Amino acid sequence: MKLTVQGQVSPQAQERFDRPRNYGPLSEWNGHARITGPCGDTMEFWLQVDQGRITRAGFTTDGCGPSRAAGSMATELAVGKRPGEAALIAQGDILAALGGLPKDSEHCALLASTTLKAAVQDLLSRRQSSATDECGRCSKTECPTKQRRPEESEEEFCDRQALARRMCQIRYKLLVMSGKGGVGKSTVAANLATSLALLGKSVGLLDVDIHGPSIPKLMGLDKDRVVVHDSEIVPIEIGGNLKVMSIGFLLGSDADAVIWRGPMKYGVIRQFLKDVAWGPLDYLVIDSPPGTGDEPLSVAQLVTQPAGAVLVCTPQELAVADVRRSVTFCEKVSLPVIGIVENMSGLICPHCGGQIELFKTGGGEALAKEMGVPFLGRIPIDPQIVHCGDSGSPYVHRFSDSPAARAFADAVHRILEKVDSMEPSPTTF
Repeated sequence: MKLTVQGQVSPQAQERFDRPRNYGPLSEWNGHARITGPCGDTMEFWLQVDQGRITRAGFTTDGCGPSRAAGSMATELAVGKRPGEAALIAQGDILAALGGLPKDSEHCALLASTTLKAAVQDLLSRRQSSATDECGRCSKTECPTKQRRPEESEEEFCDRQALARRMCQIRYKLLVMSGKGGVGKSTVAANLATSLALLGKSVGLLDVDIHGPSIPKLMGLDKDRVVVHDSEIVPIEIGGNLKVMSIGFLLGSDADAVIWRGPMKYGVIRQFLKDVAWGPLDYLVIDSPPGTGDEPLSVAQLVTQPAGAVLVCTPQELAVADVRRSVTFCEKVSLPVIGIVENMSGLICPHCGGQIELFKTGGGEALAKEMGVPFLGRIPIDPQIVHCGDSGSPYVHRFSDSPAARAFADAVHRILEKVDSMEPSPTTF
């Protein structure tokens, strides 16, 4: 059978008209949409998601051959992608994958693209409804979402409600920070979040380094872009239980510079905490830029308890002195210090197994004793950490048996012990 339309038809399009792939509804699905186009054709999509990616997609149409070909190709392009990525599949993508359609049938690809986007939106809406239901079942009597302050306007009260609801769904917030740059803080944050996710925890990873976001590159997401659905920012998902957000996802290119003063940075950090669809999380790991300025201060003021700081330093005295100031910062803003990680603590020789003290060792542990805070462990230098960072593959996932990965695992175990002993405090938005 041949397509009964005018114009040249590619082999890809002809094949999908004769034998459309993914044709028919799914018995189990997470997102669904049914749209009738101006031409009178009706297209219906079903999406099934597992581990943060679309694993199956089905469609039906009462339209012509090009409609079947477009629906088939749209579902093929969607499978394997994250929902946010699938929502970006456009008419042109479908036409290109089909090798084109006759001019008077190109609207079929537009209908397929529109129906796919609607199915993704339905999926996201169902997730948000589930999260809202969880908040509605909260048994707290002293909840900031129910109490309007006398000095607040209605708009300010609603804004604070939205932030409170979001934070109440996150069990623990971990701010990874350091008084000094170049100590591997973002690498520690990325591998800490990955380690928690590998333990089966639901984790969010938020990059609040406005001027130098590193998390997208470290996680292999530097080409990804987020989508906005119903005024919510949908974070990038990895593996089903790790969600990532960074201003890097909102920039046009790697060369774009963010030139903002403090109030604008505070506003975007608040938006990342309030408007990102985090959903229920066990942990939100927040990667902060060096120092004790706007970004860590904004986070400390906005997140609710229980929350704590993981401080990163390298062994030499110069780095230790700066992290000493970070401990003081945490004390002043009432943010408990979970502990100190001594990063780049010696180099394990790949030939003999001996240790070379490039930056000395022991500075972080000495500081922990001096300041009366827990010491989480030493992470030795491993050249593979650099390679993994450049290639966008978390180190602890690829080299789980290495000395550095075992050191990360020990540090994570100590963090879990510490945060499990922390009692929630009253919310103070």
